[in-house]
Amino acid sequence: MITGAVAIEQWELVEPFEIARGVMTAIPLIVLTLSDRAGNIGRAEAAGVDYDGETPEMLQSQIEGVLPLVLAAAPGDVVNDATLQAVQELLPSGGARNAIDCALWDLRAKQSGIPAWRYASLPGLRSLTTVYTLGLGTEADTRRKARAARGYPLLKLKCDADRHVDVVRWVREEHPTARIAVDANQSWNRDLLERVLPPLAALGVEMVEQPVPRFHDAQLDGLNAVLPLAADESCVDRESLAELFGRYQFVNIKLDKCGGLTEALKMSKVALAHGLQLMVGNMCGTSLGMAPGFLIGQCCRYVDLDGPLLQMRDREHAITFTDGVMQPPSSSLWG
Repeated sequence: MITGAVAIEQWELVEPFEIARGVMTAIPLIVLTLSDRAGNIGRAEAAGVDYDGETPEMLQSQIEGVLPLVLAAAPGDVVNDATLQAVQELLPSGGARNAIDCALWDLRAKQSGIPAWRYASLPGLRSLTTVYTLGLGTEADTRRKARAARGYPLLKLKCDADRHVDVVRWVREEHPTARIAVDANQSWNRDLLERVLPPLAALGVEMVEQPVPRFHDAQLDGLNAVLPLAADESCVDRESLAELFGRYQFVNIKLDKCGGLTEALKMSKVALAHGLQLMVGNMCGTSLGMAPGFLIGQCCRYVDLDGPLLQMRDREHAITFTDGVMQPPSSSLWG
């Protein structure tokens, strides 16, 4: 039989990381390990969705509650499409489903010897350039972090209702060649957005992520935006996409939000079919959490999988990052 074990881990950040919602000093992660009688092991991690009230203890309870039912859908202890479908039916989108789904993807790859990217119908895996995220801080902190990030070609700058254009200007002065996106994490409104878009564009910003609060996206109706907008908190799974058409140009797919790689693959196809461009993101985590997202990143214009770069340490067989360029994950890590 397949057995499962769930653990809660804490991963310390290099330095406090501030966004519009608060400050983090460490990342709590759920890690799920699945083992079969042949000695194959599938693993995955999940950070959950903090602004939806998900906690590590909640995710652990959800996983332990449904895992026996999921594993019962693996005939002969072999993971197949029916096993993955059982997860979709037993759990809603969120961190718990993400952990189970991605651990099953990993176990299936280990059992079959067929890499996850083949099951995802991808032609292969190419290296990806991820954004490197700079959290909010004082002017001195922001300038220091921008200087330290001069090796990274693409930066994402966290902003809030008070710190926005100046943040970009400080970074531009310290790292003149950087490509820049900004992320307001729901902290702006329509009036502020209309005021800051022109100066942001003049400073070379490429894209603005989640400017307005989720569920208030109608503020964007009729907006003649000079920069493309990306939906993050407003973009959850396929069911959320209809509210985004005509309001955003990009959607940020995060496996912790949509509930795993199975849904993320379906979601990406629907979004592209409706003219939305893709971004893949993360709720922070180690290389184990970034690895399934790396598959989604193969069809994304923007890749935001820099979680391990913000942490003190990473896992064994970690993804290799060189100046923001990520190499495909090793099968020893995942998939």
